[in-house]
Amino acid sequence: MNVQVPIPPDVEATVRACIGAAIAVHRELGPGYREVIYRRAYCLELDSRGVRFECEKAISVKYRGWLIPGQRLDLVVADRVIVEVKSVPRLLRRHEGQVLSYLKSTGYRVGLLLNFNVNLMRDGVKRKVL
Repeated sequence: MNVQVPIPPDVEATVRACIGAAIAVHRELGPGYREVIYRRAYCLELDSRGVRFECEKAISVKYRGWLIPGQRLDLVVADRVIVEVKSVPRLLRRHEGQVLSYLKSTGYRVGLLLNFNVNLMRDGVKRKVL
């Protein structure tokens, strides 16, 4: 029997803060820009809200006891939540797989996939949990 452990309240609060910041960025910019623009604006928004984050965090992937460097995460927010920023016509399974692989590699429980190339930001938010 696989019982899912609930996400702690502090992590849920961070998730809400992440989504709120994404909505603010999307309201200001709307769809149509490149990912790098949204990522930079998102970092500025988090910073203006006093939310701690690391941008382009380097991680290593474990393989049979070895560590393979070279992977970068768009953002890690409050040392609790991984955020992957996209600006694509639609999210694909491989985008979701990307976030799940990041969660497995880091041990974090929650990842957000944010696609800013949508009319309403709520349609661009995917939450992944391990």
